[in-house]
Amino acid sequence: MANVTSSSPIMHQDKTVYASAGSARTVLGLAEEHRIPIPFDCQNGDCGSCQIEVEYYSPGSKMGLALTEKEKSKLKELGKLTAADIEAAEVKDMPPRWRLACQFVARAEDVRIIFSGAPGGAA
Repeated sequence: MANVTSSSPIMHQDKTVYASAGSARTVLGLAEEHRIPIPFDCQNGDCGSCQIEVEYYSPGSKMGLALTEKEKSKLKELGKLTAADIEAAEVKDMPPRWRLACQFVARAEDVRIIFSGAPGGAA
């Protein structure tokens, strides 16, 4: 089970929700279910409006699902991913700091996600 804590200047306080281990539910899906206001437009990785910054409470146990091709392309276009970040994710299984909420699936690790609240805005 993963604890996903959401943090944003548009929220009165951080909110933690639980993601079942083995679930394929994205962070955006969890946010919608629990009324966490992550901005989004397309929900499929094309627009980048749901970009989030991910902090791992136990950095040695990063287990986030691999980057999708759409996510790599959009985050690179937005200047949030470098070739080195992509290599670290693909070769060393070290997920990058920036993700798209519509693509990111938290596994069994506890994470804090940070978002600005403005569509397409930086966290």
